[in-house]
Amino acid sequence: MALQKIAIEDLQFNPFTLINKEWMLITAGNQAAHNTMTASWGGLGEVWGHYVSTVYIRPQRHTFGFVDKGGYYSLCFFDEQHRGALNFCGSKSGRDCDKPKECGLSPNFNAAAPYYEEAKMVLVCRKLYHDVMREESFLDHSLVDTCYPGKDFHHVFVGEITEVLVKK
Repeated sequence: MALQKIAIEDLQFNPFTLINKEWMLITAGNQAAHNTMTASWGGLGEVWGHYVSTVYIRPQRHTFGFVDKGGYYSLCFFDEQHRGALNFCGSKSGRDCDKPKECGLSPNFNAAAPYYEEAKMVLVCRKLYHDVMREESFLDHSLVDTCYPGKDFHHVFVGEITEVLVKK
């Protein structure tokens, strides 16, 4: 089954289940060099008159450099049969291995950001905003102690969803 482009308004899913329970791969780069990472933090919504995704990436992650330098990233969502690939991509660094090859994922470079043919849904996103979480901005300071003992705060990227691909 090939991925086909659909209108974003035709999507129907629970974003909390999709991101937090099923997870996603954040992927950026190009055919010459790209990387992917598993994420269970993020959001989908509307801001500035655009349908957007929000992703959070720590700067030490290999994927961070690809998202930071590029203009686009993709979010790939998979069926449960690919849970092993998601686990692998969340626990291994692309600095040390070829994640797609080791997981049996097939990268596709026909969009503005790479994505995987095995995904059940892909959101291609154009970066609109980037910022760094700051300690002084936390209203609940216990989050700093529990989530950032090393002060390695996530970077926040907001991207306009420019293309939606789903398995038909």
